[in-house]
Amino acid sequence: MMIGGEHKAIPRAALAECWSCKGPVSVQAMFCHTCGAAQPPRQIDHFTRLGFEPSFDLDIDLLEKRYLGFQRSVHPDRFANKSARDRTMAEQQSVSLNEAFETLNDPLRRASYLLQLKGQTASVAKDQTVDDPALLMEAMEAREALAEAESAEAVEKLAVKAGADAIKLLSEISKAFAADDLAAANRLTTRLKYLRKFLEETRSRRVALESF
Repeated sequence: MMIGGEHKAIPRAALAECWSCKGPVSVQAMFCHTCGAAQPPRQIDHFTRLGFEPSFDLDIDLLEKRYLGFQRSVHPDRFANKSARDRTMAEQQSVSLNEAFETLNDPLRRASYLLQLKGQTASVAKDQTVDDPALLMEAMEAREALAEAESAEAVEKLAVKAGADAIKLLSEISKAFAADDLAAANRLTTRLKYLRKFLEETRSRRVALESF
């Protein structure tokens, strides 16, 4: 849910009203417990929507399994003989499930989203220059090395190092969240964004070199 521009977790026990029978229904529920009508996607966070506690460390296999299971339950074929409103609710649920999965399945997006849930405006979400001299220097030196690379092999070495650094960062981000050190988590997440961008640049540079 968005409150004052920030995501906020919604208590799992919160209740809403079914649009069909007017009975109480959990904000997490995709269908009414009483009449079975498809419910609109409530304003809940992505973790809750897919049945997880807010955490950077997720079982990705379980995430995908739950996502696919939920998507099957709102597949259009199941609603061919339902009312137009039921079909609309199911379609909206599908869209919300897609957004939740795409966010949580990607470590960078998941970290940024979790920071927002915890009341931090993630630096990676800002369209502005990051105020981190060490990171900016690292990025500048990496780009200079990439510009000076004269072979695909030289570019590959830079890409391998950046990829290894990115993998290592995932562990460091996990530890920062576990310690509730949000400043560190924010800083590390921003570095992950820069490494991802650099890896994209290495792919473009390699293609350019191989085309000659």
